[in-house]
Amino acid sequence: MEKIKTIGVVGSGTMGNGIAHVAARAGYRVILADVNQDALSRGLETISRNLDREVAKNKLSISDKSEVISRIAGTPDIGRLSESDFVIEAIIEDFEAKAQLLQLLDRAARPDVVLASNTSSISITKMASKTQRPDRTIGMHFMNPVPVMGLVEVVRGLATSDETCQVTKRLAESFGKTPVEVADFPGFVSNRVLMPMINEAIFCVMEGVGSPEAIDTVMKLGMNHPLGPLALADLIGLDICLNILEVLQEGLGDPKYRPCPLLRKMVDAGQLGRKSGRGFYQY
Repeated sequence: MEKIKTIGVVGSGTMGNGIAHVAARAGYRVILADVNQDALSRGLETISRNLDREVAKNKLSISDKSEVISRIAGTPDIGRLSESDFVIEAIIEDFEAKAQLLQLLDRAARPDVVLASNTSSISITKMASKTQRPDRTIGMHFMNPVPVMGLVEVVRGLATSDETCQVTKRLAESFGKTPVEVADFPGFVSNRVLMPMINEAIFCVMEGVGSPEAIDTVMKLGMNHPLGPLALADLIGLDICLNILEVLQEGLGDPKYRPCPLLRKMVDAGQLGRKSGRGFYQY
């Protein structure tokens, strides 16, 4: 694998634009691809706004911000990713959609290029099997918000090579992140531990044990969590929480991961948290 200079990022939503932001901030040229031109424009605007926050906090000069922006090229053309030395997909958390995209990227990217998925719960082994480069396919699970959070879970599939793992860890470190290698099990470590806690907090709401405010206050003041589990669920998106719990339940076959009926009801009602304006709290 040659020296990495250009990073391809597919998907310009919350995670994709965050990854593009940190990659460009670290000095890489970035190709941010999204077939939806409106989403791409919104993603580029978000990066600019987030860089403005860094300027306001004196973490970045105005000229530095301009340089970072100049390193990012937005495109609706997946074919442009042939210019990339490393590709990270950050699209919707759906196996079929990701598998289909990885097949496209497999054809577009040079044979030596690593394909990384920002999945939060889907099997890397299963996705890698859809490509001609399972040894160069890996999970790179960033935390939200990407520019702020320091962790990247590096998820090794059954066929992922040692070299791919090392290259990915070094890249994460160059972004200013701390990579932690984990095995390819449903939910990895982060969501396998986090989602049952969020789910249990939702059961507490459903059973009238406490209000969302009470539950979150107990966890913040009693357990020193910076954000309560219900406010965090609203930030993540209740639909995504439900999706991950279903992956855990199906993949591990354990009823303890059964999603709370109230969570299903809220998702059915379109109350998805911050992105819809209402979840356990109003926004």
